[in-house]
Parts: sequence; C-alpha cells; structure tokens
Amino acid sequence: MSTRPGPFDRADFPFALRLVTEAAALAAYEWVGRSKKEEGDGAAVDAMRKALGQININAVVMIGEGEKDHAPLLYRGERIGSGEPEIEIAVDPIEGTTNMANGVDNSMAVFALAPRGAMFDLGPSFYMDKLVVPAAAKGKIDPTWPVKKKLEALSAALNKPVSELRIFVLNRKRHHAMIKDIHDAGARTMLQENGDVAGAFMALQKGHNVDALFGTGGSPEGIITAIFTKALGGEFFGRVDPQGEEEAAKVKAFGLDSGKWMSGSELVKSDDAIFVASGINSGPLCRGVIIEKGFARLHTVILMAKTGARYDLVSRLPR
Repeated sequence: MSTRPGPFDRADFPFALRLVTEAAALAAYEWVGRSKKEEGDGAAVDAMRKALGQININAVVMIGEGEKDHAPLLYRGERIGSGEPEIEIAVDPIEGTTNMANGVDNSMAVFALAPRGAMFDLGPSFYMDKLVVPAAAKGKIDPTWPVKKKLEALSAALNKPVSELRIFVLNRKRHHAMIKDIHDAGARTMLQENGDVAGAFMALQKGHNVDALFGTGGSPEGIITAIFTKALGGEFFGRVDPQGEEEAAKVKAFGLDSGKWMSGSELVKSDDAIFVASGINSGPLCRGVIIEKGFARLHTVILMAKTGARYDLVSRLPR
C-alpha cells in the first residue's frame, strides 16, 4: 500500500476551496438588501458552479439545489471535473437567503466535502430534525429523550442550571410545542426565523450564549452541520422529518426511516471532511463582505474535521 499523502493531505488543497465560496458570496452580495431572494440565489449558484469547474477535483454533488429537472446547476447527482481527489460535495450557495435579501445579518456561502462514498444519501428528504450539543455534552444526551430530560442532561454536562440554558430553535409553527416544553422546563430559547447552520455553530463555540440546537431545519444543512460539528468536537444527531404527505411518501419510497436518529458519523462516514464558508452579511461564523475603494474584502473560514484546525482567511478582490 502506498504511504504517499493523498490529495486531502496536500497543504494547498483546503485553501483552493475558498475560491468556491468567495465567488458565491461576492455574487450574492450584489443582491443584498434588494428583496429578491431568487435572483440572489441564482447569481450565487452560477458563480459557485463556475468556480468549482476551475479547481482540480472530481466531484459528485450529494447535497445541492434539488433534482436535475428543477435545478440546472448544482443538482443532486451532478458530476463536476475529472481530476482528483474523488469527492462528494454539499453546497449551500446562500445559507440565509432571506437574510441576504432583507439586508440583515447572518448569511454566508457554504461548501463542504468528503471522500467519495462518505456522505449518507438523503435522497428526496428536504427536512431534518437535529440535535447539536457542544463537546462537554458529547455522549451524554440521547436524541430520543423528551425535551425535559435532554435539558437536565445538558445542565449536568455543562455544570449549568437548567434556568440558565439557552436553546437555539427556528421560530416555526412546527416547533411551538417544543418551545413550550423548553420554557416549561425552565430553560430559555433563542428563536430565529432562519439560519440553523449559524445556530449550530453558536451552540458549539463558547461566547455566543447558546448551549444547544434543537429542532427541524433543512436536510442539506444537516450534512453540512455534521461536518463542522466533527471539526469543533461536538455531537450531531439527525433524523429525516418530512413536513408533508408528498415528502413523507418520497422519503419512505427511498428507504429512509423517519423514526431513526443518525449520528454525525453515520451521516458523514469519514473524518477526511472539510467545511468552508465565506460571509455575505456578518454572522457568528464569518464577517460579511466589505466594499472599499473598488475592492471587496471577504472573510472565509475553513474547518478540518480530522484535526479540528480552523483557518480564518481574508481576501481583497476587485469588484
């Protein structure tokens, strides 16, 4: 067996990936605060796909913009490039599309990858129920437990009273009962309309006054979150959670069990995984695009699942 380092071990490989998210972030920035979600998302998709074609990879899109019939670019199953390494990718050209369109904080271009065969195929699943906890609570909470028992276990793991716990939850009707359970148990919530990727990051890092993420958001964001949770030493669980009869039928036909919780290691079976994000509007992970004297300054964060390394990069690009 060859002992030569593989492409994932090349020192330059992770840094080449910043070109992908920077291109999408810069394209999306032109639509910030213009109340046009679709136009902004389309510009970011086009820019990300073009940038992917310019780096030396052999990729299959596992998590993308939907099925081929509805997404001409970055659709699930699309193949990009013929180089190496052979990888699977999960893309979210704009995480926080509504925030981008409304001109408010917390939007970014996101890209994650793992070796071929590592990402769990979520098929037609669009929604996923998620549990994200920081490193101190790893191995101490069962996602099947009731809310109150989860909070008691989290309290013990973090050595923090339940009354001081703060749980990130997307403010959706589907979560109203869970939000009531959190409050009835004595804990607090951080309710946001969008952005559970950022919510998970806040739960994993000190200094954001968030202790965990509960609840259902997008399935694509679940795979992406599982990767950076590995890098940050926390724990991720997810289960497909269809939000309508049509999605439920498709998920069942694909062979997915909506009652089964999966660990982050089941969803992404390799530690050779990388997460990359470039800020559009500033959020807890990335600073937003800043325009100065005809140039755009972009902030990109790269997280390595295997080592936990974090790289913060700043680019100054012509606008």
